[in-house]
Amino acid sequence: MGENEGKLPQSLLPYETWAGEALRQVVVEALDHVARHGLPGGHHFYLTFRTGDPGVEMPAHLRSRFADEMTIVLQHQFWDLAVERPNGRFRVGVSFGGVPANLVVPFAALTAFADPEVQFGLRFAPLEPQESTEKPRPKEASGKVPPEPPEAPQVVSLDAFRHRASPKE
Repeated sequence: MGENEGKLPQSLLPYETWAGEALRQVVVEALDHVARHGLPGGHHFYLTFRTGDPGVEMPAHLRSRFADEMTIVLQHQFWDLAVERPNGRFRVGVSFGGVPANLVVPFAALTAFADPEVQFGLRFAPLEPQESTEKPRPKEASGKVPPEPPEAPQVVSLDAFRHRASPKE
């Protein structure tokens, strides 16, 4: 047997990067909708991002507490949510233990998005190559660990939905 037998060939097209960028657009659309119309029903968002990424703006006291990664919850206490599509980021005011803070988060810094109301969640690989180190799940500003977002979407074969001719056809 040859050395490469049974292995998939290396893609010359960046499919994983394209898919990650497309899934980030789901978050852009969700945040933009909420910025214009508010959160409908029981929907609320968990947004996890790398705090050290370029373009992340946050108060120094929060950066010292969340040096690598932070999860914010957009549910009851947030304000001034704005999606800046040309700049590839969003702005939001949130409260941490009753202390207001304004954040600017580039979409490229996102590592996870979840809407627990409908068990929808996405995880994102970094857009730029970074060292992969296993880290414990981030804590919310309140110190609680947020619930694990739902499993990533599964790939479904389209063959399952194709019409098959019956023996009579």
